[in-house]
Amino acid sequence: MELPLAYYGNSVLRKKTELIKDINDEIRQLVTDMIDTMRANDGIGLAAPQVHRSLALFITEVPIHVANDPDRWEAGPVRVFINPKIIAHSDERWNRGEGCLSIPGVYGEVLRPVCITVQAMDLEGNIFKEEFTWLAARAFMHENDHINGTLFIDRLSADHRKAIEPHLNEVKKKYSEKRR
Repeated sequence: MELPLAYYGNSVLRKKTELIKDINDEIRQLVTDMIDTMRANDGIGLAAPQVHRSLALFITEVPIHVANDPDRWEAGPVRVFINPKIIAHSDERWNRGEGCLSIPGVYGEVLRPVCITVQAMDLEGNIFKEEFTWLAARAFMHENDHINGTLFIDRLSADHRKAIEPHLNEVKKKYSEKRR
């Protein structure tokens, strides 16, 4: 079931989330609904705060290159991250455009590490440690920011942030009116 998104200006997007203590049917259903919501909105990741739940949980479905055709992409596997944390990152960084389902129509170049090592729990309650690079690392860091109350716009240069401020105000106004 598709869930309503929280948009820029909603306070849930600025809160540090609560850790998940028990993986139960409610959490499993939330993940299923988040997958539906992410796909319905053409996203590659979605954090629980973006669907009005202040929980340390996010999902990703990072596209991967089709073998032997670098111009074609296909959906990668859905990954579930519960109570995630970044435990290491590379010194090498790259700038790439990012957008966010919670801030429609706003994009910006964000500098992030190329490689990260993370620790999280999966939907079965297994703790795992894994290394991610490039787009998969970027998607993880973007969603991980959400569970810490940070938005990608917070990572833009001061000049870029100032340039997009009118659009951010439009987004806030448009979606705050929908909540009434």
